[in-house]
Amino acid sequence: MQEYGTVIATQETPTTTRFSFVISDPSIVRKGRYVQLKGEDGLLVGFVRDIVRSNRYFEHAESISEYEKNDYQSTFLEHFPAGEWEFAVADCHVLGAYDGGTLKRVAYPPAPGTKVQGCEDSVLIKFLGFEEQGLRVGKLFQHNVEVKLNLTKLFQKHLALLAQSGAGKSYSAAVLIEELLSRQKDQGRLAIAVIDMHGEYACFADRRRNPDFANQVEVVPGDKIKIAARRLTTQLLGEFLPDMSPAQLRDLAPVLKKVRKDYKEKEEAFSMKDLIQAVSASEIRDNSKQALLAWLSELSSYRIVGVHDAPHLKRSLKPGKLLVFDFSSIINMKKKQMLVAYLCRKMFNLRRQGELPPYLLLVEEAHNFAPEKVERRSAISRSVIETVAREGRKFGASLCLVSQRPVKLSTTALSQCNSFLIMRVTNPYDLKHIEESCENIDSATTGQITTLKTGEGVLIGEAVSYPVFLKVRERKSQKAAGGTSLEELSKAFEEEEKISEAVSEAEAGEAFL
Repeated sequence: MQEYGTVIATQETPTTTRFSFVISDPSIVRKGRYVQLKGEDGLLVGFVRDIVRSNRYFEHAESISEYEKNDYQSTFLEHFPAGEWEFAVADCHVLGAYDGGTLKRVAYPPAPGTKVQGCEDSVLIKFLGFEEQGLRVGKLFQHNVEVKLNLTKLFQKHLALLAQSGAGKSYSAAVLIEELLSRQKDQGRLAIAVIDMHGEYACFADRRRNPDFANQVEVVPGDKIKIAARRLTTQLLGEFLPDMSPAQLRDLAPVLKKVRKDYKEKEEAFSMKDLIQAVSASEIRDNSKQALLAWLSELSSYRIVGVHDAPHLKRSLKPGKLLVFDFSSIINMKKKQMLVAYLCRKMFNLRRQGELPPYLLLVEEAHNFAPEKVERRSAISRSVIETVAREGRKFGASLCLVSQRPVKLSTTALSQCNSFLIMRVTNPYDLKHIEESCENIDSATTGQITTLKTGEGVLIGEAVSYPVFLKVRERKSQKAAGGTSLEELSKAFEEEEKISEAVSEAEAGEAFL
């Protein structure tokens, strides 16, 4: 392996966690590169966190100032060998030791004078925990090494994908979905469900754009998702309508039970309208009855309760298949939360009973469905998402929480994620929330998150042995047509307005005649 430099002794290093080395070839060594060197504990692996460039000739400000007055560009550099005194020092973080195929902690620092080399690809792959048959999500910074992740380590204990708007989180989520859809049966396949806020994942079903994936995808528009009236329970109604009092729910329980029994005997399904009529005809005291009718009418107005469930999850959620719940047509957030709460709970219960395959539920804009420090009436779906986060790993129900505002995302849900793919985040409150929720992140890594470019990220947690900086690979699937520019939108609006005015004038003229 090529030598990168030599370990030096400073006032702070080398230690068991840090060392510095003088760079012998500045054209190769860059921030983010992995290096290796021999130590008492075996082959030490380090990560270049930063590089300091120095030159003894330029250490004294007063000397430089004096030469600048006399055009030092043509005198100083010509008369003094400044270039020969320039050097660079790499500050490295010790990740661990690799000894005979065993990974272990470093218990003794490397010796000053030790030669530092580039880390071999084979060592990196084993050291970082990559797998040949894993999910290929991208490449390591500064290395031509594919980041291939173990399916179980990445998803069984849940994944959080966090980034500010435009940093590439949805793009990265699409890459993960591609990898899951591309797995073979003998590799183990998950069923995939996506809570899609803006219709970004519906493109997978486009046969013209994505023929390789379209046959594995089903898209369900939000307004087509229905909850069968027979599925309604007082517990579910209490979740949907949290302002209903316990007394009102107790009054409703026998009426609901009777309606369900009567229609079951008739072998018919009942609707929300039938339930409202039954409450209206019941002997519930008037003040409670009027309140119940108001609550049920409100629920009916959302048009989420039907005669039958839709979609049929047992038919739609299959291994190696993608089920997209497209909420782009729904504006009301409370309606979205009700549907997400019901779908999450139903999927989790069916999985616990063994009636659904192991699945991954990807929740876009998770801070809207599991918000932190928000009253229960505005966080209808939070409870069930937190339940799946706490208990899902026992049953093969995995979560991927995607959010651009981590500080607004439930701490309970976020803290249950054992792997984090974090892309560029610059908001200090979001960064602090991430650092508090992720055990494996330190202040140095947090500082680098703000400098990431679009499509770059750091992977931390159960999925890898050590934090990994990576560049997400290119998508295989094609996105839907890109958004129209502001200029085009503005011109189109004015053209339509002009045509509308002309039509109005023509109609007014005809009416006058």
